[in-house]
Amino acid sequence: MRFGRQAEITPAFLNALGRACTTVVTDEESLVDASRDWWPLGIQWQYDDVVAARAAAVAAPSSSQEVADVLRVCSAYRVPVTTAGGRSGVNGGSVPVFGGVVLDTTGLAGIVDVDTVSLTVDVLPGTNGGAFERELRDRHGLTCGHWPQSIDISTVGGWLACRGAGQLSTRYGKIEDIVVGLEVALADGTLLRTGGAPRAAVGPDLTQLFVGSEGMLGVITGARLRAHPAPPTEWHAAWGFASFDAGLQACRRILQRGATPAVLRLYDAVEGDRNFQTGTHHVLLVLDEGDEHVVQATSAVVNEECAKATRLDDVLVPRWMEHRNDVSALHHLTEQGFVVDTMEVAAPWAALSTIYARCLTALREIDGMVAASAHQSHAYTDGACLYFTFAGLPERGDRESFYVGAWDAAQRAALDAGASLSHHHGVGLNRARFMRDALGARGMVLLQSLKDALDPVGVLNPGKLGLSSPFGEVRWP
Repeated sequence: MRFGRQAEITPAFLNALGRACTTVVTDEESLVDASRDWWPLGIQWQYDDVVAARAAAVAAPSSSQEVADVLRVCSAYRVPVTTAGGRSGVNGGSVPVFGGVVLDTTGLAGIVDVDTVSLTVDVLPGTNGGAFERELRDRHGLTCGHWPQSIDISTVGGWLACRGAGQLSTRYGKIEDIVVGLEVALADGTLLRTGGAPRAAVGPDLTQLFVGSEGMLGVITGARLRAHPAPPTEWHAAWGFASFDAGLQACRRILQRGATPAVLRLYDAVEGDRNFQTGTHHVLLVLDEGDEHVVQATSAVVNEECAKATRLDDVLVPRWMEHRNDVSALHHLTEQGFVVDTMEVAAPWAALSTIYARCLTALREIDGMVAASAHQSHAYTDGACLYFTFAGLPERGDRESFYVGAWDAAQRAALDAGASLSHHHGVGLNRARFMRDALGARGMVLLQSLKDALDPVGVLNPGKLGLSSPFGEVRWP
C-alpha cells in the first residue's frame, strides 16, 4: 500500500462487525472502489492502476445505532474506521490510509422532518445533495441554499464534515452557517445530540466542534439545517474590469454596503477568457435570488459599484449556471498526462491582492507549469475566498513530485501572505503537512487533545489533519 502499514484484521473482528452492521462487504472490487475519492492525485494513480490504499471491509449501516455499533466494535478491536459518503472530497480525506473499515453512510438517506413554520429541516447524513434540494423544492417549496459544485455526487454529511461552501454562499452562508444541530456517533458507540435552537449560550458550541472535523472526532448521523422559501425572483448581470484588484474592490464595496448577492464570482483575465472568451477583461458574474424587493435593492447596489466597469453580455451568467458543475476536463487532461488541481484559501480583503500575485508567481515559476489562474468565489464583509487552478505537463515519472511541489509552493505562499489553509475543501491527507503552519504548535496540541479525549484509541480517520496516529506515520509525500 502507498501510505503505511495496514491494520491487522482478524476473523473475530469481522464476525463482530457483521453482528454490528447488517451490510458488510469484503469483495475486492467493492473495497478498491470504496477506498478512493476525487483527490486529483488519487485519480492519477487510478489511471496508472495504482491502488494507493484499500480497506479490509466496507460497513454500510442503515441507522444511527448501527453506526454507533460499528464504531464501538472498531474501538474495541483497535481497527481504523474511515467514514465516507459520496466520496467527492478532493484532498484524500476519505482514503483509508491504514486500511481497516470504510463506513459508508449512504444508507442513511432522506429527509426526516420539515418545520415549515421555523424553516428547519432534519436530514440524514448520507442524503445525496441534488436529491435533497429537489425534494425540498418540489414537496415543500424550500431551499437550504447550499449548492456546491459536487452537489450531485456529494452528501449532506460530507458537506458538514468538511465545512463546505456552496456556490450561492454569499446569500445563504457556508454549511457552518446553515447547520442548527447534529446527532453524532462517538468512537465508544455513544450517540450525542448537539444544538437544535436558533441561538444558545450554553458553553462552547458543540455543533461547531464536529463541523469540519472530517470524521476524526465522531461520525455525523443526523443534522438539522436552516431552510428558506424557494426564491420567487432572480436577477443577474456581468461586468469586465481592467484589473483583478479593481474587481476585488468592487466586490468588497458591495458586501460592505450590506448587499449579499447569491453569486459574486470574479474571474481573472486568464479564466475569464478561457470560460467566456472575454479577452483581457477580469470578469465579474453576479446573480441574486429571493424576495423581489431584496433583489431589487441588491441589484441597485451592484449597479452603482460596477458603474465604471464594462457591462458584459448578461448571457454569461446563464452560461456559467449551465456548465458550473462540469468537471469532465479534469479526467480528460489527466488522461493526456497533465497534472491538474485547484487550491482555495480565504483571507481578509486587505491581503487578497498580495496573495493572488504571490501564489500565481509561485506556481508559474515551477518547471513544467503550463497554466495558473484564479477567481474569487465566495465573499464576505471582511474578506473572500481565492480559488487557484493550475495545470502542468511534467515527465510521466515526475508527475507526483510535480504535484507535491506545486502544492508546497502555492500553499506556503498563501500562508505566508496571511491566508487560511482552506476555505471549503478541507484538509484530509493532502493538506495535512501544512496544519502546524496554519494552527501553530499550541493549536495542534489542542486539536490533538480533543482527538485523544473523544477517540482515545485513535481509530477515527487516522492519518489525516496532521495528527498523530497509533497506526504509525503516513508515508506521504
